[in-house]
Amino acid sequence: QVQLVESGGGLVQAGGSLRLSCAASGRSFSMYAMAWFRQAPGKEREFVAGITRSGGNAYYTDSVKGRFTISRDNTKNAVYVQMNGLKPEDTAVYYCAADLTYITRNWRDYDAWGQGTQDTVSS
Repeated sequence: QVQLVESGGGLVQAGGSLRLSCAASGRSFSMYAMAWFRQAPGKEREFVAGITRSGGNAYYTDSVKGRFTISRDNTKNAVYVQMNGLKPEDTAVYYCAADLTYITRNWRDYDAWGQGTQDTVSS
């Protein structure tokens, strides 16, 4: 099974940008569809963005379309999310997740998770 480690979180002012990275090790990274989820205090884990095995297709939740971009580099075993135009409501712990089948918006479907990275957007 793949192991995932996120990095790149932090504190940023509203309107700013962050780039999160997720490094994978273990089983072949290119076999996995990858996604980013987030969880704010008191809320359920929420799908943010997903990308197919080849990187040919990406999917986003409506609230981040046009602001976030997911990408992956299978030669580096990594997936990224570039987050621009950040808003206070984007504040959450962000997780990367891997699935051997396909992208879904249900966090319960995913096979592996990173430990999460905190992103805080101040107003």
